[in-house]
Amino acid sequence: MSTPAASPAPAPSAYDRYRPWQRLAEIGFWVGTILANAIGNSVTVLMDAHRVGLDVADWEPAVWEFSSALLWLAIVPCLVWFTRRVPLQWDGLRRYLGLHLIASVVVCLLHVGGMVGLRALAYRFMGQTYGFGDWASGLGYEYLKDVRSYAGMVLAIEVYRLLLRRLQGEASLLAAPDEGPPLEPVDRPERFLVRKLGRDFLVAAADIEWLQAAGNYVNLRVRGHDYPLRSTIAGIEARLDPARFARVHRSYIVNLDRIASIEPLDTGDARLHLVDGTVLPCSRRHRAALRERV
Repeated sequence: MSTPAASPAPAPSAYDRYRPWQRLAEIGFWVGTILANAIGNSVTVLMDAHRVGLDVADWEPAVWEFSSALLWLAIVPCLVWFTRRVPLQWDGLRRYLGLHLIASVVVCLLHVGGMVGLRALAYRFMGQTYGFGDWASGLGYEYLKDVRSYAGMVLAIEVYRLLLRRLQGEASLLAAPDEGPPLEPVDRPERFLVRKLGRDFLVAAADIEWLQAAGNYVNLRVRGHDYPLRSTIAGIEARLDPARFARVHRSYIVNLDRIASIEPLDTGDARLHLVDGTVLPCSRRHRAALRERV
C-alpha cells in the first residue's frame, strides 16, 4: 500500500524572500542616496563657483558636501530609533509633530556642529583655516535646509514601514457588526483579521505562538510569520485568553501551549524554549507565575 505524497511546502512570499536582504537593502539605500547626493552637489557647486569666478579650490566643495553627508549617515540610525519611539499616529498628530519639531532642532545642532568640526579638520590638513561665519545667522540658514532634510528622511522611513506592513500583512481586531450581535466576543477575540496585499484572511487566536511589542504595534507570530497589530502590549494582553496566553516580559506574551521548557538563569530571569526552537526572554517578575502555570 503506497503512502500518500507529502503536500509541497508553500512558496515563500515576497516578504520572506526580502527578509534576508532587508538590512543590506536598508543600509545600501541610505548610504547610496546620501553619498550620491553629496557627489552631485559637489560637482554642481564647483561648476557654479567656476562659472561666476569665485576663488574656490577644487577640493573645497567636496569637503563641504561630504562633511555634511557623513553627519547625516551618523544621524540616520538615531532617526530610525526615534521614529520607533515616536511613531506616526493620526489621533495624536499634534503631539507627534511637536516632538519631531523639537527633534529637528536637536538634529540640526548635531549636524552643523559635527559638520563644522570635520571641515575645520580638513582645512587644517590642507594648511588653511575654515570659518563658519556668524553662528546666529548661519544656524538659522542651516536649519531651514536641515528641517527639510529631516522631514524628507522621516517621511521616507514612515512610508517604507507602511509598505513593509502591507507586504508583511497587517492584523486588526474584528469590529462589532453594525446590526445584530457579534458572532464572537469582541472583548476576547477568537480570530484576527489580516490584510495582506489587498487580500483579507482570518487568523485564529489559538494559532498565535507569541507576541512582541514594537513601537505602537504588536507583532503577532503565526506559523513563522509576523503580522503587526496596532496596539500596545498591555492593550492586547487584556483581550487575550488568560488561560492560553501569559505575559512573560515587558515586550513579550507567549502562548502557553508553545512552551517546551523553561531555562532558569543566574540573574533570576529565564529563557523560554518553544516547540519550534524559538527562544524568548522571561523576566524575573513573571518567572515564578509562569512556572506555576506550565
